[in-house]
Order: sequence, then structure tokens, then C-alpha cells
Amino acid sequence: MFIQTEDTPNPQSMKFLPGVDILGPGAAGMDFPNAQTAKPSPLAATLFEVDGVAGVFLGSDFVTVTKYEGTEWRHVKPGVLGAIADFLTAGIPVLDAAAAPERKPATSLDDYEAEDREIVEQIIELIDTRVRPAVAADGGDIAFQHYEPRTGVVFLSLHGSCAGCPSSTMTLKAGVENLLKHYVPEVAKVEAVA
Repeated sequence: MFIQTEDTPNPQSMKFLPGVDILGPGAAGMDFPNAQTAKPSPLAATLFEVDGVAGVFLGSDFVTVTKYEGTEWRHVKPGVLGAIADFLTAGIPVLDAAAAPERKPATSLDDYEAEDREIVEQIIELIDTRVRPAVAADGGDIAFQHYEPRTGVVFLSLHGSCAGCPSSTMTLKAGVENLLKHYVPEVAKVEAVA
């Protein structure tokens, strides 16, 4: 199995593209920030067995691995490549259906009324069509969490290579915030949440 790798803007993270579906098209990414959270995914649990792996993010057709600071990619990358290839070749499911992860739900559209609901629909549409594809290209994901109509603040969560990226503040402020403010004048500010 040939697995392509791509650097990400986060020097601690690398994107691995095995050429097959991981979670499948349209699936929301799954973030495993440490080995204790990896139980729902045998693939993520296997990757945490590689010395130097600090975090795993599963995307539709990619895996992003974050290494510990001070560890060099030349020591981690061969183990990750081998683990992904062996796992996918064995045909083991990426997710354990019996151990479905608990996801912290974003605010539901039902939580908003009338004009506020229209604003949130616009925000989600822009994030899903313009922001998420670009962020996924860098090995991460971004998700809408909440909008405060009173203050105009949009709360978003960052995952994968974006979670600890030195460029994430710039991405949020210069990229996402400016985009949302341009198309949705009610947006005043964008904030990251954990």
C-alpha cells in the first residue's frame, strides 16, 4: 500500500493519505487528542502505540498525526506509515461500532429563532462550503459550535493539525472572521473553543 504524506502548517502534525476512505465522504472528522480517547477507533489506538505520537485525527480520506514536541518526524513517520498500512491491509474497521464516541454536540438550529436562525444557517453554510475544505486540505477540521446574537460572536472548534497550530489564530482572525464578517454583517468576531 502506497501512502502519501503532506506537511501541514503545524510543524508538529503530518497528513497521511492512504488512497482509501478512512471515515468516508462527507463524514465529520474525529479528533483523538490522546491515547485515552482512542477507544472508539482501533486505528487511532494502533497509532498511539507508535513512539512519539501525541494525537490522531481521522478525516474522510486522510489521517493526521501529531507528534510530541522535541520528537523528530524521521523517528515517528516510518512507524506511522507501517501502522496505517498494516491496519488498512488487514481490513479491520476504523471505528468500533460498540464504542461509539461521545460527541459534544454543537448548538442546534432549533436553539435559534427567526432572524438569528437565518444568520446561523448562513454561518454554517459558509463554514461547510468555503472553510472546511481548505482546513481539511491542511489535515484538520473546523466546526461551528455557537453564535451569540447579542454580541455577534461566533464560536468554532479546531481539530486535527489545526488544534495546536501556530497559524490557527491567523486562520481564524484573518481568514474565517473576515469571510464571515463580509458575508454575514451581524458577525462581529470569531473565537476558538476547546
